[in-house]
Amino acid sequence: MRRSPVPALLTALLLTFVLAGCSSLGGLTKDKQPLSARTVSVLAALDTTPAAPMLVRVFKESSELEVWKPDSRGNYRLFKTYAICKWSGELGPKVKEGDYQSPEGFYEVTAGMMNPKSSYYLSFNTGFPNRLDRAQGRTGTNLMIHGDCKSVGCYAMTDEQMKEIYALARESFAGGNQSFKLELYPFRMTEANLTRHAANPNIAFWRNLKQGYDVLAQTQRPATVGACGGHYVFNAGSGLPSDPMGACPADVAAPTTAELVMAAGNPALS
Repeated sequence: MRRSPVPALLTALLLTFVLAGCSSLGGLTKDKQPLSARTVSVLAALDTTPAAPMLVRVFKESSELEVWKPDSRGNYRLFKTYAICKWSGELGPKVKEGDYQSPEGFYEVTAGMMNPKSSYYLSFNTGFPNRLDRAQGRTGTNLMIHGDCKSVGCYAMTDEQMKEIYALARESFAGGNQSFKLELYPFRMTEANLTRHAANPNIAFWRNLKQGYDVLAQTQRPATVGACGGHYVFNAGSGLPSDPMGACPADVAAPTTAELVMAAGNPALS
């Protein structure tokens, strides 16, 4: 019996439509996917744009990643908080290659550190080790924030989350920004949390991180980060030594490790 050509024609038309749809949606690689209209609308409601600078903050203990953007006056406002899918190790800084620790500290991410061909969907390098890390002998390579929800020393997001975070970074670079700030914390740097962890051997390091953390709350802008005396210093201006372990200038108040420990109310660790 001869088949009617109508079903075959409908099938062909449907296939053509699907392929056309796939072509229009999939014509852009995953790293080029545009921000959603909703995301752009939320940014506009915050008086900011995709092209504006960006700050990313990470908190291990609560497994949260925040994206902040400045409004038209330059005051940074929280755009969104994402649930981190997985990070590895314990609370505390990364010290050496192979310790499976996700890093903590202050970093700058440039366009060249973005990886559109990542094995983990999309990724960007955290910048670990930075100058202070290297001066302190800390080692490690390829410490990323990426998709695919797997982590060995990295911070892993879902692919859908990473697509948006990556696009936000991409648009910020397209707006003429040379980098974005990345602040990696063990937990929210409140006095209550520091007191709760006062017996931890990393307390002096965390007290130092809190100094940078507090700048955003106090000024509505992220800190400018430098290093001297073996510690981070914030909004210190020029004149810092090229060696992060070198003595700080007289006009830069860099605390000693003992002072940082004492500030945690735990003199037994000094």
